[in-house]
Parts: sequence; structure tokens; C-alpha cells
Amino acid sequence: MALRIIEVVDYNPNWVNEFEKEKALILSQFSGEGVQVYSQPFNILHIGSTSVVGLSAKPIIDILLEVESLESLDLDSDKLAAIGYQVKGEYGIKGRRYFQRGETERTHQIHAFLKGSDHGIRHLAFRDYLTAFPEVAKAYARIKKEGATLYSHSIDQYCEHKNDFVVKHEAEALAWFKNR
Repeated sequence: MALRIIEVVDYNPNWVNEFEKEKALILSQFSGEGVQVYSQPFNILHIGSTSVVGLSAKPIIDILLEVESLESLDLDSDKLAAIGYQVKGEYGIKGRRYFQRGETERTHQIHAFLKGSDHGIRHLAFRDYLTAFPEVAKAYARIKKEGATLYSHSIDQYCEHKNDFVVKHEAEALAWFKNR
């Protein structure tokens, strides 16, 4: 198996278009008869660093899928597999369903949570906070680029490198998000 390279690149304005195309593709999979999740309202939102204008990021589109029922999504996970996603289950986070496209050349990730879940809110709060506070986003970009340079072959070490920053600013983001 090829080794996954951790790469952080400058912001690409095309990431918004890539998300919109993927959103349309996902929606097309959940329309029609015999689809469990379609009968329930759900949201498809762009999250992660590629959703923050101007922020450097790993070139992977992160998608938040907010659903009314994880069980219904489980029944329909083959719809995402049909468009190239690997179904990973909770993948280390209780109450999440995780899907990824690509192994070493990952292009998209879906993080599915129940609507209103703490994890979903955390993703949205952090995204909006980085957008509202560009100086925080610039500091985050520096840390991510440094981590990718130091740990280009270890996602665990890369994540550990930025962990203190993320934990601190996620807490600030949640407080800000709830009070705005």
C-alpha cells in the first residue's frame, strides 16, 4: 500500500465549486424510491479548512451531513459507496458515520451526525470562527504547514502537532458561536 503524504496547500477558490458539485452528486444518490434517508430532511454543509476562504488546507473537501436518523443512513450507505466512498462506520467517534473517497489520494470526506449534535455544532462553530477571525485562521495555517513539513508521513503526528491550537480555539469558537 502506498504511503499517504500529508500536504497543506494554499487556499484554492475552486474548493467551493468542488463542494457544490459533490453536494449535488450526494443529493442525486438520495432521491428516488427505496431510499431511507431521503424521507427524512438532511443538510449537506461544507466544513473543514477548505470551507474557509483564504485558509491553507489539506486538499480534501470535508462535508458535514446532518441527518435525522443514523440508522436510516446506515441502510443507505450503499448509495455513497456507489459514488466511490468507503463506508467506515463510526471510525473512532461515537455517533458519527464516516465516509472517505480515496485512500492515499483522499479527495473527500463525509462526517455524518444527527442534526444538532455537539460534534456537528463544533465543526460549524470552528468553521465560522476561523472565517470571522482571519488572524486566528492565519495562525492555524502556519501551524498546519509546519506540521505537514515535520510530519508529512504521519497523520497522527500531524494532528498531534496542531491539537493544542485546535482544542483552545474550538472552545473559543463554541462560546462565540453560541453568543453571536
